[in-house]
Amino acid sequence: MNRMWAPWRKTYLRSSSSKRSGCLFCRLLGDKKDKRNLILFRTSHYAVILNRYPYNNGHLMIVSKRHIACLSQLNDPEKAEFFEVLEKTRVVLLKAMKPQGFNVGMNISDIAGAGIADHLHWHIVPRWKGDVNFMPVLTGTKVISESLESAYEVLSSALAQTTGRILRKNAPQK
Repeated sequence: MNRMWAPWRKTYLRSSSSKRSGCLFCRLLGDKKDKRNLILFRTSHYAVILNRYPYNNGHLMIVSKRHIACLSQLNDPEKAEFFEVLEKTRVVLLKAMKPQGFNVGMNISDIAGAGIADHLHWHIVPRWKGDVNFMPVLTGTKVISESLESAYEVLSSALAQTTGRILRKNAPQK
């Protein structure tokens, strides 16, 4: 078994008790403590959240505020707003982290790899040339070079600097 020391994860792991029932995303969205829950911003229909188990630095999730599992359950306003949120998220990541590309996707159902299969969400993962280093190849271990707290601060700062028409009509960020 491969191990990598990551002491910052112990707080989260200890708080993730099997006693908790219900949907993780619904709990986070209902808590309203955005910084603690790594919620970068909210809109009318979505919240953008840093992934606690990122594939890469800055890995964000666009999470539906409604507890739905299928794309077919999205209404027209939710469908339209998704692309606005995706674009704003992309702009913020570009400003904050200067990636050279992105992976955007979703896993629909646990069979397809969804860790939270009952609550619709999309992943947006920033990518850089050479971001797959020797660690995954030789040891099967991915190295994430920035803490979640640091990534949240960098992204929040970029979000505050982002201006323009994107999501101007939507709910306040915090």
